[in-house]
Amino acid sequence: MSPTVTRMSPRERLDGVLPEIEIAALTPVLEEIEELKRSRNAVVLAHNYMTPDIYHGVSDMRGDSLALARLAKKTNAEVILMAGVHFMAETAKIVNECKTVLIPDMEAGCSLAEAITGADVRLLRERYPGVPVVTYVNTSAEVKAESDICCTSGNAVQVVESLDADRVIFLPDRFLGQWVASQTDIDIIVWEGSCMVHEQFSGEELHVYRDMHPGIQIIAHPECPPDVLEEADFVGSTSGMIQWVKTEQPRQVVMVTECSMSDNVAAEFPDTEFTQPCNLCPHMKRITLTGIRDSLRDMQHEVIVDPTVAERARASVERMLEVRA
Repeated sequence: MSPTVTRMSPRERLDGVLPEIEIAALTPVLEEIEELKRSRNAVVLAHNYMTPDIYHGVSDMRGDSLALARLAKKTNAEVILMAGVHFMAETAKIVNECKTVLIPDMEAGCSLAEAITGADVRLLRERYPGVPVVTYVNTSAEVKAESDICCTSGNAVQVVESLDADRVIFLPDRFLGQWVASQTDIDIIVWEGSCMVHEQFSGEELHVYRDMHPGIQIIAHPECPPDVLEEADFVGSTSGMIQWVKTEQPRQVVMVTECSMSDNVAAEFPDTEFTQPCNLCPHMKRITLTGIRDSLRDMQHEVIVDPTVAERARASVERMLEVRA
């Protein structure tokens, strides 16, 4: 699915997504956020893993990490509020050095971003001199600054192949790195990081879904373990999975990724029954409607990136944005 830019009122966006009584209860804070966005010249960017009240209710632009990076670069708003995790807000700041970037909760982190440091990348470069470093966007600005190019799950294979190298270092997600290695002849050196949400899924769990729901289609994010990907009918990024549902229009599907994404996609494809294995990301769930309201109202939790780090990280991010997914 292409990145979405919303124009309707919050109530219109949530009609058919949430029960009317819930929409009515949320309306005061929804309207408050809309007024704050107007007065601050602000936009809310929401990742696909946000809860439906945020994803459908107050986001102006939404998508996966790659889409949000591109949208952040293009917006004319003076204030960007990231309804996502900290590395996403950092990326928005990296490509918008003159704009104010807010995040509702500074503790909304990422297990992958915490799995590696800039010092680790420097040691890798010493161990493998001359080997280019491809860094997943789920990393800190410091790590991006030490890398040659960034990627997302949606363009990782294309990014790796764009380097015209026989060997690359891929970090920090080992499962995504292993999946990329299965899609290309390039030798991939992987870091041993993992996503705390996706690593919980198992192929055995998916066998149970197939037994319980004959004919069900399984689509999985490449951050999942190999036995999950082997069991899946389709493997792709969050945007890739959405596009697959749109194209294939399955009768019943299980979407193997963060729990809220199924809720958001189900609202857009009512003819498909979504059976969801519910693994929640505790970091994503730190972002709430009231947190968004408070952040915009008080202009609090501004994301700052050291200019020297930002300049080097920007080169890696913008090089990624030049690669066609």
